[in-house]
Amino acid sequence: MAIDKKFVDQFVNITSKAALASSYLVGKKDKVAADKAAVDSMRSMLNKLDIEGQIVIGEGELDKAPMLYIGERLGTNKGPKFDIAVDPLEGTNFAANNLPGALSVIAITERNNLFKAPETYMEKITTNVKEKNVVDLDFSVKKNIFNLSEYLNKKPKNLTACILDRPRHKEIITELKKLNVKIKFITDGDISGALLVSDKKYNVDIFLGIGGGPEGVLAAAALDAYGCSFQGRFLFQKNDDKQRARQMGINDFSKKYEIHEIVSGDSIFCATGITSGDLVSGIKIKDGEYTSETFVTHKYTGLKKVIKLKQNL
Repeated sequence: MAIDKKFVDQFVNITSKAALASSYLVGKKDKVAADKAAVDSMRSMLNKLDIEGQIVIGEGELDKAPMLYIGERLGTNKGPKFDIAVDPLEGTNFAANNLPGALSVIAITERNNLFKAPETYMEKITTNVKEKNVVDLDFSVKKNIFNLSEYLNKKPKNLTACILDRPRHKEIITELKKLNVKIKFITDGDISGALLVSDKKYNVDIFLGIGGGPEGVLAAAALDAYGCSFQGRFLFQKNDDKQRARQMGINDFSKKYEIHEIVSGDSIFCATGITSGDLVSGIKIKDGEYTSETFVTHKYTGLKKVIKLKQNL
């Protein structure tokens, strides 16, 4: 079934308000306060909606941050049943230090259509490729690049790979350099990194590496609307992580998840800029008004665009 398109505007408003709340703390060197402002705004707004909402992807489990916690019920209990994934402040360091790319993010599906991901690391790879066996988590970096090069009819030196700048990616980065692939490094915020494959204007051909599992699910919700490919595999480093995963129904700890296993049915995705980045511009305040930009997808209607709003403070 389709989610009523009236909810698109409502969820855009929710991430815009959360981004505004967080924007007042940009550059204040306090990522917890900036996160809390976004969380409090998002929770308050969600509770006013005529929905039966349940958080399936929360944030903050690992860093003791303020949370919209997994299992939390939201809304007036009048209306459709939704699974909700949130990252009220994606890129806490960006906001705290006034760096580009902080976002307020939410994804919504009908009940039981969104994967419940534990707060652990995930190996992931995304491309704007429809065919199978072109790019795959089980292939080597070299094979993925050569296959993608052939598929896109571009030489490896003309491909751009986006990856988090982390010591854990040393081998991948070394291999990409050997292949003469252009590399776009990001320091945080791998939701936006994964989404850069969605449109040629971002000039990113492949996103790969290890990042957060919940962020992978959020990105998959948007990429599904674009028909992009996404694969993810959880990396469980501790027994506690495995125990939490079991409680969420995950028993195969080495399973490679395809996009249709992560998000199914209709979905809405919204990511509003707090500070300006590759996807969207940040919050701008002037003369008692604020302007926001939100990267939005609604799978059923085919909506895929950036919505710019000007609203009174």
